[in-house]
Amino acid sequence: MTVMAVLALGVIPLVQSAVKRQKEQQLREDLRMMREAISQFRRDTVGMQCQGNLPGAAGGAVNPEGGGSIVAGQPGATGQPGQPGQPPAGGGMIDPRSMVVVADCTIFGVDNPDHYPPDLDTLVSGVNVVPRAASAEQQLGSLKGDFLSKQGGLATKKKVYLREVPVDPMTGKKDWVLCSSWEQQDTETCSGKENVFDVRSPSRDTALNGKDKYSDW
Repeated sequence: MTVMAVLALGVIPLVQSAVKRQKEQQLREDLRMMREAISQFRRDTVGMQCQGNLPGAAGGAVNPEGGGSIVAGQPGATGQPGQPGQPPAGGGMIDPRSMVVVADCTIFGVDNPDHYPPDLDTLVSGVNVVPRAASAEQQLGSLKGDFLSKQGGLATKKKVYLREVPVDPMTGKKDWVLCSSWEQQDTETCSGKENVFDVRSPSRDTALNGKDKYSDW
């Protein structure tokens, strides 16, 4: 019994460390997944313009090349892609990985001019998008027939960026700390009221390396 007790005392810490290490790996994966979804959403907003060029203005599909709202049959409903290296009218450089542009201007308030997602639920529920305008038919590929409406304009489709909001493995809850692009990036001051620029764990526990806190990851 003494031998078994000694072995147990040696095994228990190893098991606890293994469980904690597994949780750390899951936390890293969850943070990476959510941050990538935020970045992908932000890439798809570059070049978008709303009616009147005002964030949050009412309107339907937008011209991804910077010509206001797209209306079937109206000038600007189709356009030539911008010159390589030139910033779009909406600000920023178009990422070549972005094949669509967000078409719903109503989800962005005046306090979110950077066009980051307003909340994590938006990434899960999805947003309306249209393909970035292309002069060559092959640039749209197989999506062309789906996106073009019978009226000759661009039809919207819904794009989902995140399957679901994961559970924080350190707290067992979906209690992520959301940081906006206007806040200092730490769990003490983040509120995420304006937009979601970053996501962090609220756990102040120390990681296995003995230095970092999970809230700083």
